[in-house]
Amino acid sequence: MVAFDKCETRPAHIEAILNGLDRYNPETTTVFQDYVALQCEDRTFDCYANLALLKLFQFNPHLIQPDTVTNILAKALTVFPSPAFSLCLALLPTSTQPFPTTSEAQSASQTSDFVESVQKLTRLSTLLESAQYAQFWSTLNSDDLYADLTADVAGFEELVRIRIAVEVGNTFRSITAENLESWLDVRSRDALNKFVVDVCGWKVDGDVIRVPTNKENEARSEVKSEHVGIEQFGRVIRRGFELPA
Repeated sequence: MVAFDKCETRPAHIEAILNGLDRYNPETTTVFQDYVALQCEDRTFDCYANLALLKLFQFNPHLIQPDTVTNILAKALTVFPSPAFSLCLALLPTSTQPFPTTSEAQSASQTSDFVESVQKLTRLSTLLESAQYAQFWSTLNSDDLYADLTADVAGFEELVRIRIAVEVGNTFRSITAENLESWLDVRSRDALNKFVVDVCGWKVDGDVIRVPTNKENEARSEVKSEHVGIEQFGRVIRRGFELPA
């Protein structure tokens, strides 16, 4: 497993900032923001760097750039079921949280477009984490604001579709084409078959999709045994004859 703070595609100047005192320098926010834009363009994701930027925003609220924050959250959706989205969300102001705990937060949540954007992305995250994939796509397509929030993330739908396929492949050995169509939001059977074969490497068997065995979906029997020594029984029996104090 790759260490949380590592990213193979991280530029050298970002690495230098993260490993030095400049990661706490408010002037580096513009550098991190440019890096977020680069991640959106080239389909990479650097959670550690993004969290560093959100931490700077937390320390310097006047520097917050809503578009950058929502881009970070949208990118985090493309790497579910990792904890990236929750980690990012935890660094945002209280007023943006799905369940404001104070009257001030509730008031802010009713008036801020930024708060509405964060909560809509949180809704998408909840649907993905709970494996409600069909509901995720219908929600995504139900409001133009969702399209605006994910517009800067190149290949957003494709990246999410691949992550859903990975989760399906880790869970099922076979699945009906109809169900998979709704989970991947694929509009035609031909498109589904192409995705299944070319991208996933699975097999199409009529109306059923066959997933090759892997270490996650393989059915394995697990036999557990315990060794209990006679001396352990002896202690139990001895206590039974001990007189109460």
